Amino acid sequence: MTRSIDFSPMRPDGSEARAGAYNSGNHDIETPWHYHDLHQLIYAFEGSVEVEGVHGRYKVPNQFAVWIPAGLPHRTSIHGVRSGSVFLSPDMLALPGDSLRVIAANNLMREMIMYAMRWPISGEREPVSEAFFNCFAHLCSEWLEEEVQLVLPATDNRRINAVVGYTRQHLPTVTLDEVCDAVGMSPRTLRRNFRKAMGISWEDYRLRMRMYLAIDTLEKTSKPVWEVAEYVGYGSQQAFYRAFKAFVGMGPTAYRNIQGKPSEP
Repeated sequence: MTRSIDFSPMRPDGSEARAGAYNSGNHDIETPWHYHDLHQLIYAFEGSVEVEGVHGRYKVPNQFAVWIPAGLPHRTSIHGVRSGSVFLSPDMLALPGDSLRVIAANNLMREMIMYAMRWPISGEREPVSEAFFNCFAHLCSEWLEEEVQLVLPATDNRRINAVVGYTRQHLPTVTLDEVCDAVGMSPRTLRRNFRKAMGISWEDYRLRMRMYLAIDTLEKTSKPVWEVAEYVGYGSQQAFYRAFKAFVGMGPTAYRNIQGKPSEP
């Protein structure tokens, strides 16, 4: 598949800014494929953002942030949540990596991103802001080591996409045998081909899809947790709690409570 990928400059023409912030406010954002000449760290002050890279789609709740190295093609989907980004010149980090990463957003990172919003990337350079962003860049080198696996991998393989489509349509109850019958593959062949194309097992992919759906449901509805558990395919609320906490870092009730008390940038 051929993608049209645009260069999206964040600095005004002639600007010498090496770093700065961008506050998306509460706007709906649906970008085309694009890339920047600056590193970008995206954080949702509430709710979650979705970012798609060449290897898959990431749904990122606000316990985490997304690191996008300069030059990396991506597209972003933000609806009804407040988020902000910090942009850094490539020469500010020694080891920025070459792939999109989801990293844990500790308290210091969250506070620094919120504080950074007073210095937009389109603004003037100031000694205080330069010192702040130099410090931020040094800390990013440490934060990038706290990567978590929230990606839903993607592929151009038609047969595997048929597996993904059937899994998504029947997510609460789907079993491997049902998928195999639907797409005409043996369990052994499906497991082998799926891992080769996606890098993870079909069972792990189903788990991540269920967690994505659970995050959406907890954010956008008032369904009780037991009902959310059933909705995404868990017969036991305890099993759902364990899976959700392992994926997000906290239980579903705690996650929903945080969404109801957003931080103020």
